[in-house]
Amino acid sequence: MSDPRDASGYSASDLISLGFIHTAKLAALIEETKSVSAIEVADFDALIVAGGQAPMFTFADAIDLQQKFVAFYEAGKVAAALCHGVAILKFAKLSNGDFLAKGKTVTGFANVEEDFADNAVWSYGMLPRDKHIMPWRIEDALKEIGANYVQAGLWRGFAIRDGNLITGQQNFSGAETARLVLQALGE
Repeated sequence: MSDPRDASGYSASDLISLGFIHTAKLAALIEETKSVSAIEVADFDALIVAGGQAPMFTFADAIDLQQKFVAFYEAGKVAAALCHGVAILKFAKLSNGDFLAKGKTVTGFANVEEDFADNAVWSYGMLPRDKHIMPWRIEDALKEIGANYVQAGLWRGFAIRDGNLITGQQNFSGAETARLVLQALGE
């Protein structure tokens, strides 16, 4: 869920999330959610990190999530990420200090999709042409850390598995990502 109250302003116009936050019964669900650090790796077979726009603004500081994602991966359990949730791989480092995604074949929100989104908001005058929706790009960041980034084209459902690391390209890739997670869990 995005947080319209975030100081970055990344989702200040998200009225749905704002309504969720200001509905006591729904807000309680968030308040009662355990922190990611409370997750016991031994109790689960997989960890799946979803997307949305928030990861592009918040995952740099989500140290507990980065460490938990790596803990699942290093335990030989499924570590999966989908859409902008793949942003976790820009920050996730193995216990030896290497980036988890280095040398891995991965996907995530593609540059062609970021271009499409930017062009859409520019055409409606929602952002000046010198501004972008996202502060950085997953495809570029993953290539910079030595990952083998692949994608299926604009808005096509696509996911890839490299060992116990599973990544889905974008929001239309949920079914493909889920199939790979189930396949990995069945082995």
